[in-house]
Amino acid sequence: MARKLKTYQTSLGFFDLAIAVPSMKAALEAWGADSNLFHQGAAKESDDPDVIAATIAKPGVVLRRPVGSDGSFSEHAELPTDLGDDRPTKAARKLKGPKAKKHSSRPVDKVAERKAALDYDREEKRRELEQAREEAARQKERERRQQAVDKAQAAFDKAEQEHAKRAASIQAEVEAIERRSQAEETRWDKEKARLEAALRRARS
Repeated sequence: MARKLKTYQTSLGFFDLAIAVPSMKAALEAWGADSNLFHQGAAKESDDPDVIAATIAKPGVVLRRPVGSDGSFSEHAELPTDLGDDRPTKAARKLKGPKAKKHSSRPVDKVAERKAALDYDREEKRRELEQAREEAARQKERERRQQAVDKAQAAFDKAEQEHAKRAASIQAEVEAIERRSQAEETRWDKEKARLEAALRRARS
């Protein structure tokens, strides 16, 4: 069942903001607020039928109007033209209550509210599905990269082992040649001594 949407208002920077979402938390997230504006008295649930109608027409979308004005909310609002120092503070504007604007007598369209709630839920599910697909794609890419790393590592390890094996074989050959060389030197030393002795005897 679709969650009932509520319209929330606040002021940030040069704009009044309004949005139709299921909760204050969702509103704060959509506004990008880093603190609880509702607890600070700088945000509230709107009971203005005109504002509610505007936000219900675009559920989940942050609507704007120049700060302090009584104009209509829209996705793309012009900057306020009057930025004098006598402009009231955010909290003061939000606490003015009914004096800030006379509410329209137009009743809130319950059918539109239900449709907006359904539209919002559909959009939330679409976003969640899109996020799930993106995460699945990222996970698949991570797995692909890991497989490539594992394959390259396995090839490196195999080549390193083969090198170590060949190096050990060559070292063994070198040691064998060294032993043969030493044996030949020992044999020659004995043979040389015998021949030199024979040569001395022949000369004497």
